[in-house]
This record gives sequence, structure tokens and C-alpha cells, in this order.
Amino acid sequence: MMRIVPLLLVTLVGLCFASLALGDITIPARKLALAIANPDAASPDTRMILLELRLPRALLALLVGMALAVAGTIAQAVMRNPLAEPGILGINAGAALAATLLIVALPAAPAALLPWASFAGAAAMASAIYALSWRGGTSSLRIILIGIGLSSLTGAATTLLTAFGEIRDVQRAMIWLAGSVYDADWSKVRLLALWLPGPLVLAWLGARELDLVRFRDDAARSLGQRVNLIRALAILLCTLISGAAVAAAGLIGFVGLIAPHLARRLVGPAHARLIPVAALTGGAMVMAADLLGRTVIAPAQLPAGLVTALIGAPFLGYLLWGRRHVPA
Repeated sequence: MMRIVPLLLVTLVGLCFASLALGDITIPARKLALAIANPDAASPDTRMILLELRLPRALLALLVGMALAVAGTIAQAVMRNPLAEPGILGINAGAALAATLLIVALPAAPAALLPWASFAGAAAMASAIYALSWRGGTSSLRIILIGIGLSSLTGAATTLLTAFGEIRDVQRAMIWLAGSVYDADWSKVRLLALWLPGPLVLAWLGARELDLVRFRDDAARSLGQRVNLIRALAILLCTLISGAAVAAAGLIGFVGLIAPHLARRLVGPAHARLIPVAALTGGAMVMAADLLGRTVIAPAQLPAGLVTALIGAPFLGYLLWGRRHVPA
């Protein structure tokens, strides 16, 4: 881990510089370094591009990626399933329905309400899934099955809204559903930067409990764990972390699935090491996805969520193929 973390930090710095330099207008390395060292000496156009457009976008991508990766790590531990990710708790489906309802059914609502509505939808769905899975206690299997069912139901409701909504409003909703940091600004960066540290630190401090909750309930209880309480707190943390990321950037999929697996390959399964490495890996993934999305077919831009899906779908196939001989 002593080598992995510095390497990931260097990668993040490199991606940040690339995100600042590349785009519709390429800023040469020397001019970029001078602008960073002394922003007041840079031209107004360069200063606006760097400080108002590209830097908040890069930082938001970093924060969103870190949040999704840690939420995915928690979900895989709680569900005891290497294919789990935050969407299995209904977070994505609830946020999508709430955001689509606000955009399509209430087009006159202020745009500032969109992040709050999507977060409320994510929290409501996660709460409903946990409540419906309670039978004198919870189990990973019940949470997964009820999550799939309720996610399908809310997905149908979202489709119904987009099928009968005004075309202009539906297009706005589809852009949000695709997942992107294109509309990043300093207010979103500040809000996410203030919100995330608490839940992320709590997740890291609970690393030992996450190590135990991966075992069967009987084994975890024999080691002194209050399984139902820990599972509820872990789901709450996952919702607080992933719901905030979805509220800020829409539905960026597969990061919560891929980043924990990559981190596990690098540092092993112990969550005290896994969580920080997964966070850095997820941040690098979303930053790279956003950079590719806005440079590969420039001046047109691909949403970061589409880029992660193009990478994540084959990776999911690889995971399924690798587990083809594992008993169900």
C-alpha cells in the first residue's frame, strides 16, 4: 500500500493537469503552469476556462468517483456479493424517478431543487428496501431481491414519465440520467466536499465491522458483531455517500462495481486498506472517463456515465466469466 497510494496520487495529479489543459481550447503546458502559479497574471479568457470551467469539473469528477467507489465497497461487503454496487439498494432507481418527476412533471420547478430531489429519492428507496426486507432481522438475499423488484418498479415509472412528457423536458431528464459533470460549478464542489468527509471517515473507521459482516451472520455474531445494526448503519452510510454523488452528477454507473475490484487486486480484501485505495481508484476512473468523453470526439462530448458504461459492461462480463465455476 505504501507504493500504491503515491502512485494513485500521481495519477490523479496527472489527470487533473490533463483535464485543465485539454478541451475545445488546448492550453500549452507552459501557459498552464504559469496560470496555476500566478492566476492574476493569466489572461481573462484563460483564467475563466481554468478556474470557472475545467477545475471545478475535474474536482467534481474526483469527488463523485471517490464517493461511488467507497459506496460500492460497502455494498459488496454488506451484500456479500462481488457483483453488488450501490444501485442494488435502489439508490439509482429512486434518484432517477425523483429527478425525472421533477424535470418532466414539474418543469417550472427551480433547477436548484434537482440535487435535493434526487438525493431524497435515493434515500427514500433505500429506506423502503430495508424496511420491506425486515423479518425480525434482515438478510443480504432479501435486500437484493427486494432491491431488484423495487428498482424495476421505479424504472417502469421513470419510463412512463419519459414516454408521455414534453420532448424538451424529456431531453433534459435523459441528459441527467446519462450521468455527467458537464455542469459542474464551485457550489456543487463545495457542497460535496463538505458533505462527504464525515461518511467517508466513518466508513474507514468501521473497516473492522465491514471485514466481519462479509462472513455469514452466524459467524459474525459468534465474533461479537450485532449484524442487523451494522448492516443498517452500513446501508445508511452507503446511501449518504452514493446518494450525494448521484445528486451531484446523475447516474454514473459501474464505478461502484469496478473500483473496489481493482483496489482489492492491489491491496487485498482488508477494508482498512481497501477503502482509501478504492476511493482514489474511483476518483481516477471518473476523471479519466470525463476527460475521454470531452476529448475523443471533440467538440461533441460524451457523458462520463456513458464512458464508464462502455468500460464497465465488458468488465462485468469478465467477472461473470471468472465466476462461472463458482457454486451458486
